Amino acid sequence: MKCISVFTNDFALFSDIYEQVLQSPPGENEDLVVEGITVSGSGDLPAQYLERMRIKPEVVVMREKQRNITILQHGNVFEICIPTDEDQEKEEEEVSAV
Repeated sequence: MKCISVFTNDFALFSDIYEQVLQSPPGENEDLVVEGITVSGSGDLPAQYLERMRIKPEVVVMREKQRNITILQHGNVFEICIPTDEDQEKEEEEVSAV
């Protein structure tokens, strides 16, 4: 799962640049400034990261089901967690095994 960090605590600003960030994401360890907001390519996330973050009371979890994107908001950062092709394949295998 790839992660893009958006450094703001303002949901309205985040919403304004969300699609733009997804259309032109930063590379791994690359920082961009989009409408005055720093956006960083944070690389790959370990599989258990989402589960660990979901149980924290200070973390807001949002889902975009259509694209299977999870957004975590905590402190002054939004983390856009985008599944890779590998993640999609694993998920499909788990579903078909059930």
